[in-house]
Amino acid sequence: MADVKTDIEIARAADKLPIQEIGAKLDIPSDSLLPYGHDKAKISAEFIAAQKGKDDGKLILVTAINPTPAGEGKTTTTVGLGDGLNRIGKKAVICIREASLGPCFGVKGGAAGGGYAQVVPMEDMNLHFTGDFHAITSAHNLLSAMIDNHIYWGNALNIDIRRVAWRRVMDMNDRALREIVASLGGVANGFPREAGFDITVASEVMAILCLANDLEDLEKRLGNIIIGYRRDKTPVFCRDIKADGAMAVLLKDAMQPNLVQTLENNPAFVHGGPFANIAHGCNSVVATTTALKLGDYVVTEAGFGADLGAEKFFDIKCRKADLKPDVAVIVATVRAMKMNGGVKKEDLGAENVEAVVHGCANLGRHIQNVKKFGVPVVVAVNHFISDTDAEIRAVQDYVETLGTEAILCRHWAEGSAGIEALSHKVVELAESGASQFAPLYADDMPLFEKIETIAKSIYHASEVIADKLVRDQLRQWEDQGYGDLPVCMAKTQYSFSTDPNLRGAPTEHAVPVREVRLSAGAGFIVVICGQIMTMPGLPKVPSSEKIHLNEQGDIEGLF
Repeated sequence: MADVKTDIEIARAADKLPIQEIGAKLDIPSDSLLPYGHDKAKISAEFIAAQKGKDDGKLILVTAINPTPAGEGKTTTTVGLGDGLNRIGKKAVICIREASLGPCFGVKGGAAGGGYAQVVPMEDMNLHFTGDFHAITSAHNLLSAMIDNHIYWGNALNIDIRRVAWRRVMDMNDRALREIVASLGGVANGFPREAGFDITVASEVMAILCLANDLEDLEKRLGNIIIGYRRDKTPVFCRDIKADGAMAVLLKDAMQPNLVQTLENNPAFVHGGPFANIAHGCNSVVATTTALKLGDYVVTEAGFGADLGAEKFFDIKCRKADLKPDVAVIVATVRAMKMNGGVKKEDLGAENVEAVVHGCANLGRHIQNVKKFGVPVVVAVNHFISDTDAEIRAVQDYVETLGTEAILCRHWAEGSAGIEALSHKVVELAESGASQFAPLYADDMPLFEKIETIAKSIYHASEVIADKLVRDQLRQWEDQGYGDLPVCMAKTQYSFSTDPNLRGAPTEHAVPVREVRLSAGAGFIVVICGQIMTMPGLPKVPSSEKIHLNEQGDIEGLF
């Protein structure tokens, strides 16, 4: 058997077109592109504004089962489906998130697809790209600096330094920074207080950039950020600190979506990057809504499993941006089914139909959950070479019992040619007009009931456990006019429960709420459940140990 090329080797050998030619496929003139080298560009705000009156294309969401160490390939399938739709004659655009340096150098590696279903330039996308994350980090930390500076120079706003809610961020996994004490060292350094860091993708600034419609909306949302509280519990806003204007200046270019291409030279928008386990997990509203004006089909993804990413895509992004998805694709693998069925990773190569059938409960739960939103569902079985015909048939037979179809996809090895069947099925479902999309809960439902609705309807929990402080805080926000906001659940991605080791489709478990945070600028309440951390740590052997430059100066080990 011939040597299988690595993702980075495949990406490096790509025959890329100049980015102006990619833009031309979407009728974006060269003067509306702001190039970053030859193979990536930002799309101008003026061009985006000019698209407002056009009709929208069809919106396809790619989501997945709960992630396992066996691998699922959600981004790979998103890219492959975009290529597949173009292959069968549809004008399709891919919309995905940017990669964070945290998982890139931590445990996950790169995030641009894989095999022959990739977005390029792969190295740039997984490193500094066009600087969007650096801009978000800088804008966030400018506000942090201005808060402490305001307190140092007399604290005219009477901020209670015990109730400063705004933390700092950096785009790296660093557990040592989760909880810190700031301003030590005497009078010249200010007033000592407890503080901490989150990872940049958990920043409210990231969420705001991904949910804002334009620069005016961006600055307004930034101004609405609550940075802390006075002794009488009244909120202090970013606009009170007068940081919103300068933050918007830092984010001016970052607000413009990035245009790149797939290995098959099809257009892809890569913009924004909130994680779905600690934030809302979707690429930017600006990128998605612009793509819908330029293409007949837009294929986008939501992070991690459908219990997190898809729920937030539907309940937060679609609600806020008035989007109406036409089809949902749930990605699964035979290997992941076997892991959910109790097989250890080292034993996945052996055929085990019984374990596949047992593990399909996780997939079935996701199918049923997505259907609750009124969106037609199809399953993409991402093919691995070790899959047997009997195992694949077991998945397909199981999915058929739920009134859905599972289609084998070979895009990793074959590119768009390997995903034609799924592409035709997606078109069939989208054109049928069967989608009757509606969010899971109404705006006016009380906040705690929204949390319970997600926990019981999506996670199949028996109860939500929250102490009096959490419940009182939610009621206080309702009294202050924030009761109509959606909730953003921060929970482990590995399970429907808050226990990352509980695979399959558990029921009758409890969801403990540890903390709630008001993201008034983004427009949602963050609900932190179980042991989830908004600043991850590095594993014992981080990916960064294998990343280096070879003798030719090329990057090795990035994916």
